[in-house]
Amino acid sequence: MSRAGSAVRAAPGGGSGSGGSALFSGFRALGLYSNHLPHVLRYHQRHREFYLLTAAGRSFHTYNVKKLGIVAVSNALLQDITCLAADRMLVFASYGNLLHAFARNKEVVHIYDGHKGEIHLLQPFGDHVISVDIDNVLIVWDVQSEEEYLQLNFDKAVFAVSAIMHPSTYLNKILLGSEQGSLQLWNVKSNKLLYSFPGWGLGGVTTLEQAPAVDVVAIGLVSGHIIVHNIKFDETLMKFQQDWGPITAISFRTDGHPVMAAGSPIGHIALWDLEEKKLISQMRNAHSTAIAGMSFVQGEPLLVTNGADNAIKIWIFDGPGGGGRLLRCRMGHSAPPTKIRYHGQNGQQILSAGQDGTLQSFSTVHERFNKSLGRGSINKKKSKRKGLQYDTMALPPITAFATEIARQNDWDGIIACHQGYITCTTWNYQKTSMGAHKLKPKAFSKNKPLDVYATVVDITTCGNFAVIGLSTGHVDVYNMQSGIHRGHYGKEKAHEGAIRGVAVDGLNQLTITAGSEGFIKFWKFKTMDLVYSANLSSSPSAMLLHRDSGILGIASDDFGISVLDIETRRIVRKFSGHHSQINDMTFSPDGRWLITASMDCTIKTWDLPSGCLIDCFLLDSAAISISMSPTGDFLASSHVDDLGIYLWSNRSLYSLVSLRPLPADYEPSVIMLPGTCPAQDVDITGDEETSDEMIDYNSPEQLEEQLVTLSSLSESRWKNLLNLDVIKKKNKPREPPKVPKSAPFFIPTVPGLIPRYAAAKQENDGQQSKVVNLGVLAQKSDFYVQLEEALSSNEYKSPLNILKEMGPSSIETELRGLAPDAGGSVEVMKSFLRLIGTMLNTKCDFELAQAYLALFLKLHLKILSSEPVLLEEIAKVSTQLEETWIHLQTLFNQSLCVLNYMKSALL
Repeated sequence: MSRAGSAVRAAPGGGSGSGGSALFSGFRALGLYSNHLPHVLRYHQRHREFYLLTAAGRSFHTYNVKKLGIVAVSNALLQDITCLAADRMLVFASYGNLLHAFARNKEVVHIYDGHKGEIHLLQPFGDHVISVDIDNVLIVWDVQSEEEYLQLNFDKAVFAVSAIMHPSTYLNKILLGSEQGSLQLWNVKSNKLLYSFPGWGLGGVTTLEQAPAVDVVAIGLVSGHIIVHNIKFDETLMKFQQDWGPITAISFRTDGHPVMAAGSPIGHIALWDLEEKKLISQMRNAHSTAIAGMSFVQGEPLLVTNGADNAIKIWIFDGPGGGGRLLRCRMGHSAPPTKIRYHGQNGQQILSAGQDGTLQSFSTVHERFNKSLGRGSINKKKSKRKGLQYDTMALPPITAFATEIARQNDWDGIIACHQGYITCTTWNYQKTSMGAHKLKPKAFSKNKPLDVYATVVDITTCGNFAVIGLSTGHVDVYNMQSGIHRGHYGKEKAHEGAIRGVAVDGLNQLTITAGSEGFIKFWKFKTMDLVYSANLSSSPSAMLLHRDSGILGIASDDFGISVLDIETRRIVRKFSGHHSQINDMTFSPDGRWLITASMDCTIKTWDLPSGCLIDCFLLDSAAISISMSPTGDFLASSHVDDLGIYLWSNRSLYSLVSLRPLPADYEPSVIMLPGTCPAQDVDITGDEETSDEMIDYNSPEQLEEQLVTLSSLSESRWKNLLNLDVIKKKNKPREPPKVPKSAPFFIPTVPGLIPRYAAAKQENDGQQSKVVNLGVLAQKSDFYVQLEEALSSNEYKSPLNILKEMGPSSIETELRGLAPDAGGSVEVMKSFLRLIGTMLNTKCDFELAQAYLALFLKLHLKILSSEPVLLEEIAKVSTQLEETWIHLQTLFNQSLCVLNYMKSALL
């Protein structure tokens, strides 16, 4: 039997025409804060608050200065932003030769197209904006009309524009600095050169900054000199020099202290006293790369800086000595992440190890929960004394790590191995620092071979033990609390080749190791005895265990994937389809999906129960590491030459997703990384026609003609038809209903299951006829009329639909009215029996036919036995009913027998 009335809904297929991902959609990027472009500081009049804008790839981020919380992420441009500026209303961003104006920190409202070279300087200017390209063409644009107001061409050999500024109170005038060191003051309204400053012979101009005093400008030079110059009288007021290379940024304090700050290419900041004309303080290593932008907040002792090291910092000047201390900071990796893993079971923290040597934790909830565990160091105390710039004790970047939260409150819960380094380090998440132990085999403590290093690590579920595999084939076990060596696997070493993977099962019973020579071995965790060894068809490159299900994923050097069940120790699935090295693997929390990332720039999802590829999507850059959230809501990925961590939301949690296998000739198309793509592109999946058709799919009334099909009506509509007299007795009111004193206004409705409004009665000129119309009393019902018509047409669909819409009481009334003594006829009763016969013939609405027939027989048994015409018709119905029921009973009996056999056999 099939209950086809309850339609089964299917979902859009994974193999849609566009080649996008049906399973994952881009959500947002984590850990991206700043690049090499200077930030922009804006004041919002209505909010009375300062906002900070930084470029991050193809979009820009807006932060409030008060808490350094992210306020908005703009829609993305087609390429990375190369220039950023803002006025009171709009934000201007450019890439290539196109300039865009953004409104509400979000969407593009104007595009200015006219440059032939790449734009490298921007200056908002009232109702205009000025842009300069690398071909030395300066264009003044009208912001609203997007038209050119003025174009100036400069000779590169004489005056190559390198800086632009609008001097305060100088109406319609701009000051230009050049690579030759000279300056020019222009009136852009009259298109006149007002004055030329010959320069100081100390190299090109890198930056121009307005001082708090009118007519005074600070000029930063390539030589490291800063000239404080009065442009009204062409007079140099003071001159400073830094020894750290060209001046990258200048800013003045405006809170009553005559201090100027200057940035350098190596991350140092110098603070100069303008009254005493001397250096008062240095802020060394404020950033690990060049200071890109620097701004003192108007009227406050706060300095905002950003750099290409992916950091935004706010410094406060509230202590003695004139130096600033770090007040707030947002920073990510300054070099691309190498490994990412979710930490804990709530899916809210992602641990990330970067090429910059740091281990950081990013929160998927809010950026204020981010924290950095710092850099690995051989000797912490010496490193602190030497400082970041000259630290020779720093450890190489982390290549692999394992994390467990079971005992992280008591001791270190993270174990990590470093690039080309034999010693593994422990880290403490609670203390956000490097841990107490450095784990290294005693055999290698005296002599230090160069080619021996740790390759893989794992930590047990209980958090007590760490298992470390080396490039020599050794596998060692250490205690996480004490750091003591607890033994090793194998007589001398576990494998002949380098260890490519280690894993401990959830109950600390088995340790599984994989070697580059092609063997996978199972060891008893405690006794360290070899239990089982198997030879793989190809050398393994990586290994991952899903502890809850005991499923082991093995990536091979031939770009294939094997899935092994650790209980039976057999390979249960084999997948192929990647065309390059597999970088990382992750399981879904329930162990049903294995997700793999490869250097062929694809991320593929394999369904383990069906053994099929169910999802595949292509990216601009290959994913280096991927990790699925323990709650299954997000997939996190990090990519080649990319500082961010990208979150992909799992569509199957909130929409209909088909897990049908992708066709063999499936061609994925490139999709953009989340957080860098326009909002309207995020939710587009697959071929729209296919998706709509699949989503709106309704099951037919009957799947196959030979199947006995039930209706989709609720049981209350047919099950109690035989018990209506009992129900009516129970529901009989004890006293007649009382009419309320003032009935509320309502629109009259027709009684029935489906509410319908009654048609308005036409008034008969205010006079009501007193003659009773007997035709109204003897009116036939719609059902009765349809049954009469069906006798000749033999079409019983209409009367059946009328019955389906009625409630039990209405059905009983209609069936009573079929009898001759109640205003009906034998012919109509014969027609009703034919209706039941038609239902049994088509095998549709099987339970309704039973219920209607039972009530009909109960009401009219005497009439049926006395009328030969009805007896003949009921004999036909009886034969049909018996045939159908015997067929069904046989199927039920077979199923019950099989069920009973399975129960008894299993016992």
